[in-house]
This record gives sequence, structure tokens and C-alpha cells, in this order.
Amino acid sequence: MTRTPRVAVFDYESGNVHSAVKALVAAGADAVLTRDRTEALEADGLLVPGVGAFAAVRDALRAHGGDDIIDRRLAGGRPVMGICVGMQVLFERGVERGQNTEGLGEWPGAVTELNASVLPHMGWNTVSPGPDSILFDGIEDERFYFVHSYAAQTWELDVIPPFPQPVLTWTTYGDPFLAAVENGPLTATQFHPEKSGDAGIRLLRNWTRSL
Repeated sequence: MTRTPRVAVFDYESGNVHSAVKALVAAGADAVLTRDRTEALEADGLLVPGVGAFAAVRDALRAHGGDDIIDRRLAGGRPVMGICVGMQVLFERGVERGQNTEGLGEWPGAVTELNASVLPHMGWNTVSPGPDSILFDGIEDERFYFVHSYAAQTWELDVIPPFPQPVLTWTTYGDPFLAAVENGPLTATQFHPEKSGDAGIRLLRNWTRSL
């Protein structure tokens, strides 16, 4: 009998934590909202949501030890998924309203303001998944819900074989930006799967099944 994967939603006082827990349960996971270090380290998967300003989310994560938990999980090949600003802070830095803030540095590059006539970008978009995507398996043509003004608009990580290339998923609002990244144990989406209806549930199910 297959064991239900346990996912810890990290509660560091930022993000749609209760919506994320509900969506994970609907996707078939045993989800728990926690800020307990041991629970966050030992769960099959760790979900890191984030809403608000880059600097505030980064500071809140650090204040609750989330940066170290993420580092330790990834060092052991244990899956982590970031959502929205929880994705953005994984990059080296964020440039927001003239403030250049150091991120967690899991990926090189900067998160910058979208080049669009109307901000924030709020609404539903299709995406263009890279080949062999696990997240978007069977939902390649679905629409997902975005609400943000900043994103990673370039990808700078140079992966050398035999390590597998990351799977990059792009979408466009003004200019192209990264909608999702699948990079070994580290996965992230700029959109909100927990607000994306059935398509978001299916994406989370794809992720939890991969755990």
C-alpha cells in the first residue's frame, strides 16, 4: 500500500497558508501547517508560500529559521516547493521600489519589476512548460492564477552534465518571465496553484506524487 506523502507548509507569517494546506489535502497529501523545525525538516515535502514584499518575506523566513531549513533539505535532496514570493526569494536578489535585497541565493539572478503597462499582473494565464515537466504533466494547456508585479525574467544557472537540466516554464505579461522552475529537489511557481482551481490541484498532485 502506497503511503500518503506528508507535506509541511511552513508557517512563517507570510502567505496563503491555510489555502495551501486545503489545496494539498485536496491533492491527496497529508498536509500540516507548522513552524516546527524538526517537522519541517523531516516531512516528505516542504511548501514555502509567500505574499507581499520581497524584503519582508525574506526577513520573515530568516526570523523563523526557514532559510536554514531550506538549505538543509536541499543539501539532502529533500523536496522544497516555493509559491509566488516564496519562489522569488530563492533567487540571489530582488529589486523592488529601488531597494536591492539579498535573497536566499539558491538560484543566481534577480527578481525585477515586470515590463508591462498595467501592474500588478492579476489574472489567469496559460504557460509554456519545458520538456519532461513533472508539474505540468497532463495540464500543459491549462490556465493558472497570477497576482504579482515582480518576477524572474532571466535564467542564469548553468548546469553542467551529468546533472540534469532544470525544466523551465515561461509565460508572458508584457515580456516573458519564469512561471515555474523544476530543478532537482527544488521546485517553484510564480502563480498560485492554491488559487488556480482544478488545474492547481492537479499540479500539486503531480508534485506530491513525485515525493
